[in-house]
Parts: sequence; C-alpha cells; structure tokens
Amino acid sequence: MSFGNDNNVNENSVEDIVSRYRPEISKLVPYLNWLKDNAKTEVAQSYNSSDLKSMPFPVYDSNLLAFVKAAQSTNLLDRNYVYVYTRNHLNSAKDEILFIQDAQITDMDDLAGILSKYILTGMTKGSVWAEGVYNGVLYLVVKKMDELCKFWGQESNR
Repeated sequence: MSFGNDNNVNENSVEDIVSRYRPEISKLVPYLNWLKDNAKTEVAQSYNSSDLKSMPFPVYDSNLLAFVKAAQSTNLLDRNYVYVYTRNHLNSAKDEILFIQDAQITDMDDLAGILSKYILTGMTKGSVWAEGVYNGVLYLVVKKMDELCKFWGQESNR
C-alpha cells in the first residue's frame, strides 16, 4: 500500500487506519447498491459474431466497469494480495466470505487484499470481475470496509 502517515497519529493505530482508508473506500461506496442488487446475477455476456470468425469475448455491464475503474483509482490495490490468501488460508469464495464477516479494523489490509485479488486478476482473466459480483464477495468486502471505517471513525471522534 502507498498510504502515507501524517505523523499526527501513531502508525497503524485505529485513527491511522481510518484516516488512510476512509477516503479510498468512499470512492467505492456509491457502487454498493448495484453490487448488492446484482449478486447472483450474470453481469457479463459473451459476444460471439459468426460473421467475424473471432474468439468470443466478454461484454461487461457498464456499472461493473465503472466500479473496476473506481477501484483502480484507489490506493487499495496491492499486487502482493497472494500473501493475504496464504496467511489467512483463503482458498474459496466461502473462505473469503467467512473472513470478511469476522474481520475487524486491524484486518483492513487483508480486506484490501481480497479486493485486490478480484480487481487485479480480472484485468487478465475477465470472468473474475463478474464472479466477484455474482458470489457477493465484492459487495461484502466494500460494505465491511465501509462499516469498519464508519464505526471506528465515530469512536475516535468521541
């Protein structure tokens, strides 16, 4: 992650985590309703033209592409997300969902790792973006990160 600490709070304290993540998460929150509404829905169709004699390629929902672009514009993506999966023994969407449900504010880097896997892998394997929407992981991870930032942001303001 390329987050900077302004030296006003202790590094990796709750205040530091919230201040680093809140602005980045706010870029993804507008897509929560769409992600929720499209869980268990196919958001990519395969286009194949017999006239062109070409390989079929996916055509994505415009909201999915906007969400991916927004995620790519954040500092949340980490190419070392594989270590998050190894460290937490995440091998399936079920494992990811269970981890997300139990995550705390100190797990924000790992939650960002789950988001990173879907966004970065989807750049070379297009079906991964649609899979993340379909299985609900993208919705759950953004929702959890937002909830944690809101809860702990309120706690630190008291």
